[in-house]
Amino acid sequence: MGRKVTLATCSLNQWALDFDGNLGRILKSIEIAKQKGAKYRLGPELEICGYGCADHFYESDTLLHCFQVLKSLLESPLTQDIICDVGMPVMHHNVRYNCRVIFLNKKILFIRPKMLLANYGNNREFRWFSPWSRPRYVEEYFLPRMIQDVTEQSTVPFGDVVLSTIDTCIGSEICAELWNPRSPHVDMGLDGIEIFTNSSASYHELRKADHRVNLVKSATTKSGGIYMFANQRGCDGDRLYYDGCAMIAINGDIVARGAQFSLEDVEVVTATLDLEDVRSYRGERCHPHMEYEHKPYQRIKTDFSLSDCDDRCLPTHQPVEWIFHTPEEEISLGPACWLWDYLRRSGQAGFLLPLSGGVDSSSSACIVYSMCVQICQAVEHGNCQVLEDVQRVVGDSSYRPQDPRELCGRLFTTCYMASENSSEDTRNRAKDLAAQIGSNHLNINIDMAVKAMLGIFSMVTGKWPQFRANGGSARENLALQNVQARIRMVLAYLFAQLCLWAQGKTGGLLVLGSANVDESLTGYFTKYDCSSADINPIGGVSKTDLKGFLEYCVKRLQLTSLIGILEAPPTAELEPLTDGKVVQTDEADMGMTYSELSVIGRLRKISKCGPYSMFCKLISSWKDTFSPSQVATKVKHFFRMYSINRHKMTTVTPSYHADSYGPDDNRFDLRPFLYNTRWSWQFRCIDNEVAKME
Repeated sequence: MGRKVTLATCSLNQWALDFDGNLGRILKSIEIAKQKGAKYRLGPELEICGYGCADHFYESDTLLHCFQVLKSLLESPLTQDIICDVGMPVMHHNVRYNCRVIFLNKKILFIRPKMLLANYGNNREFRWFSPWSRPRYVEEYFLPRMIQDVTEQSTVPFGDVVLSTIDTCIGSEICAELWNPRSPHVDMGLDGIEIFTNSSASYHELRKADHRVNLVKSATTKSGGIYMFANQRGCDGDRLYYDGCAMIAINGDIVARGAQFSLEDVEVVTATLDLEDVRSYRGERCHPHMEYEHKPYQRIKTDFSLSDCDDRCLPTHQPVEWIFHTPEEEISLGPACWLWDYLRRSGQAGFLLPLSGGVDSSSSACIVYSMCVQICQAVEHGNCQVLEDVQRVVGDSSYRPQDPRELCGRLFTTCYMASENSSEDTRNRAKDLAAQIGSNHLNINIDMAVKAMLGIFSMVTGKWPQFRANGGSARENLALQNVQARIRMVLAYLFAQLCLWAQGKTGGLLVLGSANVDESLTGYFTKYDCSSADINPIGGVSKTDLKGFLEYCVKRLQLTSLIGILEAPPTAELEPLTDGKVVQTDEADMGMTYSELSVIGRLRKISKCGPYSMFCKLISSWKDTFSPSQVATKVKHFFRMYSINRHKMTTVTPSYHADSYGPDDNRFDLRPFLYNTRWSWQFRCIDNEVAKME
């Protein structure tokens, strides 16, 4: 009897409702797994339809097409002689479940529904699915007729079961079940299951990758065993980017891993492991004399072996070291991969970005350049899909990208939109950066458009507003700033639609935004200004992280023009200059620094702090810098700004989700947009505490 098994897990770039494409990628992963000698292939969560179908899960069409794809998989010669573990929604007794369907040689072995659903942050699984709440309970599932015709089965087991092959036993977990304090792998391990599988749709957040790795290692450190982790990759149609990291572990060690960020649509990770290593580990460490108190798992038996009879000379995989990306590397890779997926699937010909010469817009520009670097590297390494996609985007079937700067010139247009309030310094910084990354750069003066708009207003009202510096009121001053910002948005879309046409080329451009997460927290931007765009690669990234990212770009990508951008104070440049110099700064306008705002943002979103609890936390952490009354002033100012401007979040540009304190109310931060901005009760509680302390 053999004892060495070869297992395959994978990362797939599935797209919501792309049933043709999803089927093709699943079949390709199975083909690769078989070529590598695997007898078990695990795919990501809901891979047949795509994880991000959202309210499409309510539609009967989605369920129907999933079964049609499953039928194609069952019939395919590629799926023979390998156990296939695929994900799809299944309706059982009129209840919708997120399921794994495990099949072998045109027979469905069982269907395992998800038991513990993710319902926090970006996750809304309870909206579309019900959890299977009966551990170790099994029912009969009546197969649709189209599946019966292939499998010659009328029913299959449905529930919390495990698979028993000739040589081992395999149990399933699905995504969030690994993160739960009552993870099924604990009970499965105590009941003798030796291989655990986890099909996941785990999205990227900065500094998060080690959480998955540590959980997988911990799962097999405690009770021994082999753990297979599969994950979605890419942008499947929303703000999230799934970053791969498929892996296989044994007895607390990672022995095979996939890339965290990659332009590969299909990545298969395999490992050959010795089952006796699991048995030896458990025999010594896991107290075999302990009684298992729960009802045993029902084992679905199959006359199939994962191992070969003569495998003595088959080498096994050894532990590998996992090198994690720094946050700066994550910003350069994750949003860039997301932008590429969005561009190639949108049917557009490139991007347009209003480039102001500040940290935010420069960060968006550098992410596009990083995308071009990754595309060139992928083509150089023989990625035919990336080559085909880039040829289609640029409209040249003979094109082969080699130089990121040259590719950037084909895909990326930047424009500096100057007004009478713009300085030569920012103009030159934008021009220098555009030259270094190779973008097609435009200089546009908006003064004529601004005066035309104000002329219309004056013709109707007989009034001409003035800046504060020229004696105008605060309302006039704000309106004059906003009209400049909004005209930039209108011009950005005009040029995005027509600038390629003006050059005799086909296609349009996607407008990129560049508002960071900190500005969104306080609403420090003009509604429908040039931060309004089609998509925003930095909308979930803090100003502090963006500065670190630009420093990384200076060193790694040799973009020395960023040095001057990093040294310049952030400014909107919407008020008149004084002696040709900028006097308006973002931090002065906001009433706090970006670093202070990052701390406040995390307390508000992650720690769930209202005004009083935030004050109580900050008087401790900021005690060496601010007095209690100063802390109170900052907290009150933030909540006034936050509540006054919260309505802007209803129109915020869809952004790459990069951090757990993003303020996007459309999907992530479900809070009101009309507040009592006085916060009278809350602020009074703060004032009472300040009075006691001072």
